[in-house]
Amino acid sequence: MFRFHFNSNYGRRQLVVSVALVGLLFAPFAFAGKKKNTDTTNSQPAAAPQPQIDLTKLVWPAPPNIGRVRYTNYFAGMKLDYTPAAEQPKKKQTWMDRLAGVQDANNKNHYKAIPFQLLAPYGMAVNSKGNLYVVDQKVGGIFIFDTETKDVLDIIGNGKDATFSWINAIAIDDDDRLFVSDGKLRRILVFDKNKKVVDQIKEGLIDPVGLAIDTENRQLYVVDTQADQVVVFDADTFKEKRRIGTGGKNHTLTTPGDFSLPTFIALDKDWNVYVSDTMNYRIEIFDAEGGYITQFGKHCDGPGCFAHPKGVAVDSDGHIWVADPMLDLLQAFNRDGQLLGLVGGHGNLLGQFSSLDGVFIDKNNRMFTSEQYPGRVQQFRYVTDAEADVLNKEKEASRVVQKAEKEKSTAPGVAAAPEPSQAKVDPAVPEKK
Repeated sequence: MFRFHFNSNYGRRQLVVSVALVGLLFAPFAFAGKKKNTDTTNSQPAAAPQPQIDLTKLVWPAPPNIGRVRYTNYFAGMKLDYTPAAEQPKKKQTWMDRLAGVQDANNKNHYKAIPFQLLAPYGMAVNSKGNLYVVDQKVGGIFIFDTETKDVLDIIGNGKDATFSWINAIAIDDDDRLFVSDGKLRRILVFDKNKKVVDQIKEGLIDPVGLAIDTENRQLYVVDTQADQVVVFDADTFKEKRRIGTGGKNHTLTTPGDFSLPTFIALDKDWNVYVSDTMNYRIEIFDAEGGYITQFGKHCDGPGCFAHPKGVAVDSDGHIWVADPMLDLLQAFNRDGQLLGLVGGHGNLLGQFSSLDGVFIDKNNRMFTSEQYPGRVQQFRYVTDAEADVLNKEKEASRVVQKAEKEKSTAPGVAAAPEPSQAKVDPAVPEKK
């Protein structure tokens, strides 16, 4: 078990990141067709180079503690290419183009078209190749990112690859099949590994949101928010197996094992089920057969509490991470509901959140968080208990070596370094009275 050390100043540590980051994240777009300014008399001086951000300092908790969460990356959409057309590779005109008077597009002073950007990312998943899939509710599509280069490899779009209305979440099984929940169309679309629609699950669903796949027991979990239930399907036949929770009570139930507008769901390595019971301000835990185990959570507006719990994920050590868009905190708990640590706080700097909705942790302990504003996904790395033990031992060994060297330097017969008060006084500088 780990324990973060935090206090009321947990958000201030982010001030080490320069406010110039805002300019980095929201650089203005250059629009096609804008004429180049040839008047140099009133030209503005070149902007100073942006300072580099030291991501190694974005760790939680802050030094001298052993960092258990490290910031690694963020994703905002397709890269914007500011290269003027004149500097882009030219396409050779044919004699027919010249005869017809077709203007060479490379002679136009324009920039490439503005690409798709994340607007309202929500659910996330990772496939067998480690690529990140992000559902964007406002774009109406699924972005596929290469997590190493941040490039958008593809977009599964509405009207192009499928018909979407209001997509919420995505789950990917061990065969790289995709399951995508659509709340307005009341269905789960099933894609094969080539991103082609092959089936749908629609019967008995009212408002499907959160998704999770149990690849061992071959079960697909669907959080039906408006029904106040979790519906369990056979992951191969798509037949309904059972339901968790009591429906038809208009979100009024607070009894253990029931829900009031649940949203997201996650599984641990033993296939136990974790559901964010949003309007009951708690996380409920069930076994792989749907049996109720326990719950935790309380309603307030500070660390250790929930104001609107949504995204939920479980790391390899069994710690439960919960995203709260009203607190903009990503908090870690054990099963007893003990707060172990937190990341975030309101803001748009790296490591801060603005309407934090989703969290996903893959098998390599990479943590991804989705924010509605400014529309981005941030990536972190969870440092496991075993890794932290190694770092603690290395830190202790270094401390012992430093202590021994200090004792050796102050031993009899060894000249000690002069104290500041023993430093020589420059006679050219008058002594202060």
